[in-house]
Amino acid sequence: MHLSPDQVIFWQLGFFKLNATIVTTWALMLVLVAGAILATRGLSHRDHRSRWQDMLEIVVTMLVQQIGEAGLARPERYLGFLGTLFLFLAVAALATVLPFYEPPTGSLSTTTALALCVLLAVPLYGVSAQGWRGYLRTYLEPTVIMLPFNIIGEVSRTMALAVRLFGNMMSGAMIIAILLAITPFLFPVVMTLLGLLTGLVQAYIFCILAAVYIAAATASQINTTDLPETGEQHG
Repeated sequence: MHLSPDQVIFWQLGFFKLNATIVTTWALMLVLVAGAILATRGLSHRDHRSRWQDMLEIVVTMLVQQIGEAGLARPERYLGFLGTLFLFLAVAALATVLPFYEPPTGSLSTTTALALCVLLAVPLYGVSAQGWRGYLRTYLEPTVIMLPFNIIGEVSRTMALAVRLFGNMMSGAMIIAILLAITPFLFPVVMTLLGLLTGLVQAYIFCILAAVYIAAATASQINTTDLPETGEQHG
């Protein structure tokens, strides 16, 4: 039993290590890429579509709806990033039913990398929506004195994503491993199913929090062109 998949080393050359975290991460990415190619092959814009395409559209619609409820005005724009995060975390959790599999999210290096992706995406989307001046001005709100605190808060809240996800996934895997060693077969099966549900919930929470952070960064003043036209002022 390992505390982290980082401890399972397949090959090492000096400081370079090929551990279970790297192997499973790349394996999951290959599965997602292959799945995306197969899922989007033969899509049709006609009225008569396959059941697979209908189910795929339902999933995409639900993701767009959840992203929109997080406060993002145009959720389709963020579907590629947030949807990929959710799919990676969800597949990583569901794959725990496979024998000899240890989720890469049980490694702090993986969760930190995902959190850094969010940390970079937030200002990129913020600058894209508000411009450099508009986005940087948010760090001076409500006063200039809050600049260092806003910067610290930006970094700390994102890194909290990594620690939260790492702690929940690692503890769940550890509990299941302990129960498999000391209890009969039926109870660990129940705990495994509960672990799958917990993993999906953690994937949902991670992506929703990322969407909330992006929504806060892209929020801007109401555009005057969106306001209803008024008559000319009387002299």
